[in-house]
This record gives sequence, structure tokens and C-alpha cells, in this order.
Amino acid sequence: MYAVDLYGRVRLACHVGGMSKSEAARMFGIDRKTVAKILKHSVPPGYRRSKPPVRPKLDPFIPIIDQILEDDKGQLAKQRHTATRIFERLRDEHGFTGKLTIVTDYVRERKRRTREVFVPLAHPPGHAQVDFGEAVGVIGGARRKLHYLAMALPHSDAFFIKAYPAETTEAFCDGHVSAFAFFGGVPLSILYDNTIIAVAKILGDGTRKRTRIFSELQSHYLFEDRLGRPGKGNDKGNVEGVIGFGRRNFLVPMPRFESFEALNAWLEEQCLRRQDAVLRGHTETIGARLMRDLDALMPLPAVPYDACEKVSTRATSISMVRYRCNDYSVPVGYAHHEVQVRGYVGEVVIGAGAEVIARHRRSYEKADMVFDPLHFLPLLEQKVGALDQAAPLQGWNLPVEFATLRRLLEARMGKPGKREYVQVLRLLEIFEMEHVHGAVRQALDLGAIGYDAIKHLVLCRIERRPPRLDLDIYPYLPRARVEATKPASYMSLMPGATT
Repeated sequence: MYAVDLYGRVRLACHVGGMSKSEAARMFGIDRKTVAKILKHSVPPGYRRSKPPVRPKLDPFIPIIDQILEDDKGQLAKQRHTATRIFERLRDEHGFTGKLTIVTDYVRERKRRTREVFVPLAHPPGHAQVDFGEAVGVIGGARRKLHYLAMALPHSDAFFIKAYPAETTEAFCDGHVSAFAFFGGVPLSILYDNTIIAVAKILGDGTRKRTRIFSELQSHYLFEDRLGRPGKGNDKGNVEGVIGFGRRNFLVPMPRFESFEALNAWLEEQCLRRQDAVLRGHTETIGARLMRDLDALMPLPAVPYDACEKVSTRATSISMVRYRCNDYSVPVGYAHHEVQVRGYVGEVVIGAGAEVIARHRRSYEKADMVFDPLHFLPLLEQKVGALDQAAPLQGWNLPVEFATLRRLLEARMGKPGKREYVQVLRLLEIFEMEHVHGAVRQALDLGAIGYDAIKHLVLCRIERRPPRLDLDIYPYLPRARVEATKPASYMSLMPGATT
């Protein structure tokens, strides 16, 4: 291809100087056809094929290649044919004698021709998109995966992000409740992918069957749901961009926080700060455009949705209830009973009928057992022999005075002392630790070692009155009888003495 400088000189000589094509060809050392081409174009037009290239070795095999690539569309992306694998199959199965390069060139060009083209979209105010993203962070000193829900308003490019320990139903619902509170309203519609949290089944005609909890969430807030095509993330491209933006800008370097609450408070600050930005192609800030979104939102309902997963199950013979692969304790009186579990992001609440019988911190471990020691004290009062091996009491960090109290009770009373110690612990079912601990400490100082005395001291603390105890009936230890030693007893200590 000749340079633009030559084009300029030839065109100047012919069009301005009146030189003929033959003279120009001789003067510049080029063909007359090239001169004619230069006179038609002010710059080099580039190489142009008059007809498709002839590939005698490849052309008979093109239908086979096309069929392989068409069949690949129904396979997993990571399990599709590469150009090299297609070449090997053509060679081994169909007798292809060409080289790898022409197969690679054809496969690349065909994929380019069949690549999907997208239509630019306009986004009216008041509509949203939602998706989950993943990152890694350090929470409470432990490295763990973060699952963060993002809700984006494409009209204004404003968004809200909140992180969770896992991508669960309750996190999905809690993210919506938090996002609606952040924006101060409910979007007219929300676009999702086909997450199993929202879509229970895709029917043969393409319609979706919603999950019960997603239908509850939608009924509570009355937004319209829109679901993208399966496997087509570009249908919700705005929130997909938010997922990547949040990971690159908010979660790099790896975030380190003491708790998810601290991390989410920081993420909310970043979402607010970004509203001062002016994006490419706009003259207004995100916050200014957000006002049009907010004007279009529906008002929040009087009360937020109860963002939890509800499960009915039965307590086992050891008074444990299984939820999400972990076991949580209930009072022993509810063993073998039907119970209802409400799983929140940070808490598990267990009820029987209309009564809440247990509350526990939520565990995201596997096969974990979460105990409340108070649930098992009525049973331990009957089976005091299991006191030392009772798993619910292992790791129960009681003040040191409780261990002293138990030692003295057992020294004075033996096995009944264990039962009386459990009775003291059962005071924690009714009274606060502060009052019971203070009463135990006061009882040790007074030498009033017994359940009745400690209960009396607890009541006196609560009612702010002085105790009235007969200390003679609360000895530390059984009274010792000391007798005078007989002189003959000392003879056994003499060398050679016989007993």
C-alpha cells in the first residue's frame, strides 16, 4: 500500500499540473492502473476483495464446523469446542489435511459474525435492578467471603449496597427492606435474574413460578417484578456494572471490619458520597438526577416486611432444632414438640404457637450446635449426675464465685449440693446476672451457703432492703468435732513402737 504522501504528489501533478497518467506512471515509477486508482481516491482506500477467498482445503468441511459450533450453544461455556479441538476432530474423524491456522481463522470470524448485538436502552425514573455480588473480606479477624446485594436505579445511576455472610433468602429480603429505607420509597418495578430465591420454576412456556417468600415480599411492597432471560446478564446491565464498580472501588483493598454492621455502615457512606459525582455524558450530579427517581417511587408501607425465612419443624429428644444445617436449643419442656423457626440474617427465633421460646445468634458454620444453658437447667436439676459432662454448660463463662459456691455446696452436702447449685443457676431464668452474681458474692462473704439464702439476697438487692438471715443455719462446712489426744497415741510415732 502506498503512502498518503505519494497520493498527494501524484494527484497534484495530474489534476493541477495537467500531467497524463502515462507520464505520471513513468515519473513516479508506478503502474498506470495505480495512477488511475490514486486519482479516484484522496487517501489510500485499503485492500478490497472483489470476491471471497478460495479455501479449497477448508470449504468442504465448513458445514461440519458450523454444526459443531451450533451444537456448542447448548453446552456449558467451559465445555465447548476450542478451535484446536475442532481441528483435531476434523483431522481424526473426517480426514482433513489442512493446517490449524485456517481452522482458527474461520472459527474466529464466524464467532465474530454471530456475536450478539445489543440495543441501547433508556431508563425512565422510578425503576430498579437488583443482583448479588461476591468479594472477600476480613470480618472480626477472620477472612471470609462477602455476599453483597446491590439495588441500582438506572435513571440516576444511584445505588445501594449491603453485605451479608451468605446469599440466603433472609439476606435477599433484608437487602430489599434496607434499600427501600435508604431511598425512602419503593421502585415501580425491579428487574432480577432468575435467582432461585425469587423463581421456584421456569415453566415450558417461559413463565415463572415465584417462590412463596418472594411473593410475600412483592405483596407487601406492591412493586412489579421483571425477570431477565436465563443466562443473559446484559438484560440488567446497569446493576451488573454496579456489582463490578462496588467490588473495585469499595472492596479493594480487602475490607477489614469488626462486624458486618460496621462494614455496612461504611458501605452506606460510600453510596451517599458517590451521589456527588457527575458521570460521563451527563451535566447533572447523580444526586440531582436521583431526585427525579425519588419523585417517582411509591411510598413505604406503614411497617417494613419481616425479613426472615419461616420453617416449621420438630424439636429433637435433646431439645435441639435444626435450621440450615445447624442445631439450636429450646427449653427442655418443648422437646419432641412442633415449633416454628424464623431465620433472620443475624438471629434465629424459635416459637411454639404464639409464644417465642428461644432466641439465638445466627451461625453460618456447618454442623454447629448453639446452646442456651438456661434451657437445660430444669433437666439437670433432675439429672445432676450429668452436670460435669453437660455440653450446653461447656464454655458457659460464669463469674469465678459460682465455681467457689459449687465447691462449698458439694463439700457440705455431697450430691444434694449439686442439685442445690443447679437451683441457684436457675435463678438466672428469672433474674439478671448482675443481681444473682452480687447475691452469690454476698452469700460467700456472709458464709450463707445455700439456695434459699441466695434467693433471699437476690430479692433484697432488687427491693433495695437489708437482708435478714439466720446465719447459724448456713455454715460453710459441716461442723468439726475436736477431741483431746491420748498420750498413748504419740507412742506410735516412736522408733520401734508397735501398734
